[in-house]
Amino acid sequence: MKRLLASFAITTAIVAPASAEMLDLEKDVLTFGFIKLTDMAPLAVAYEQGFFDDEGLFVTLEAQANWKVLLDGVISGTLDGAHMLAGQPLAATIGYGTEAHIITPFSMDLNGNGITVSNEVWEMMKPTLPVGDDGLVEHPISASALKPVIEDFNGRGKPFNMGMVFPVSTHNYELRYWLAAGGIEPGYYSPENVTGQIAAEAFLSVTPPPQMPATLEAGTISGYSVGEPWNQQAVFKGIGVPVITDYELWKNNPEKVFGISASFAEENPNTTLAVVKALIRAAQWLDENDNANREEAVDILSRPEYVGADREVIANSMTGTFEYEKGDTRDVPDFNVFFRYYATQPFYSDAVWYLTQMRRWGQIAEAKPDSWYDEVAKSVYKPAIYLEAARMLVDEGLVDEADFAWDSDGYKEPTPAGDIIDGIGYDGRAPNAYLESLPIGLKGDQIVVGNEIQG
Repeated sequence: MKRLLASFAITTAIVAPASAEMLDLEKDVLTFGFIKLTDMAPLAVAYEQGFFDDEGLFVTLEAQANWKVLLDGVISGTLDGAHMLAGQPLAATIGYGTEAHIITPFSMDLNGNGITVSNEVWEMMKPTLPVGDDGLVEHPISASALKPVIEDFNGRGKPFNMGMVFPVSTHNYELRYWLAAGGIEPGYYSPENVTGQIAAEAFLSVTPPPQMPATLEAGTISGYSVGEPWNQQAVFKGIGVPVITDYELWKNNPEKVFGISASFAEENPNTTLAVVKALIRAAQWLDENDNANREEAVDILSRPEYVGADREVIANSMTGTFEYEKGDTRDVPDFNVFFRYYATQPFYSDAVWYLTQMRRWGQIAEAKPDSWYDEVAKSVYKPAIYLEAARMLVDEGLVDEADFAWDSDGYKEPTPAGDIIDGIGYDGRAPNAYLESLPIGLKGDQIVVGNEIQG
């Protein structure tokens, strides 16, 4: 019925005023992949609100088992594109793991992640944390409060294990960033040892997002970093406490991207523009009128074919609040951002940050000049495609011209030190200087050899 209605709308466009400029599509039947996380919302909204239909696109959305299966699907062509970890197109393009040239013409969102610890760990941390006049623990919480917990575990002969969703995920890098900012070594990678646990004090390993709460409850891990709704799920199940959101870690940090193969974009330029147009409209819908559509978005995402978590769990973070300890619900209106603050524009500086974290922890084994970071960022992030799609929407009267950074050179202004938990600012134009400024992590010509850092 949905497709019949879409076909009817297309055939009657001759006699009805058109709201969108129909492109000459090279391919109009598409399959996109996603993982069951709330930040896949732009894809679900573009489908459910008819924005794909408006562009003449017949889209199928398919949940994927894990991030590797999703990436392999885009590379093989069984998926035409996908909701991706921002690190995936970059890692694939530089040949870390599976090698393939993947690009992103659209960033999915800002923020949206958290770090959760088990009840046992929380009870050990809590007495050491400052409390405000309201009797609630003050935020943000530094990972330094975790140091004595790790020492206690070690004294009992137990490793301190934490979960993250994928080696090149934002969650891995954010968890490492938080730990390192608190003086805890999160471990290194080397070409010979890709566990990421070399010289680690906290041992990080991969757990798929929907399995995080069950793995925590089983005691296999003592904490994790993941996107929603899986932090709030731990609160609802009474098995853990989120200790920090990534908004507190780094205000308005970049998160997921929409990834396609470079060959798909080359062979289907108009189709690519049409997809980006639909996604821009979806992102705008999610944020417009002070998040007025978020309740409807929660209804959509709670369906089993999308995220499939309980509606109230998804709403807990998607509608402008976030619950930490049970009953400690706070206003966090920017926990999920899909359009504000140029959230959907693919900035080179975002790509460079991910590359610096790959270098910081040894996934990029050797030092690279600043020019290399710039070149890789420009080979993967495609703001020109994004802005061409945005210009079409402006001309069609569907978006506001003021909502796009038309004159940007692709780099955001440096992130001020006050917006990042360790008080160290970030300038994407100077990646090596940024790496030098971080107390823990590889810098300069340092390399990982065996279990040691040399250089």
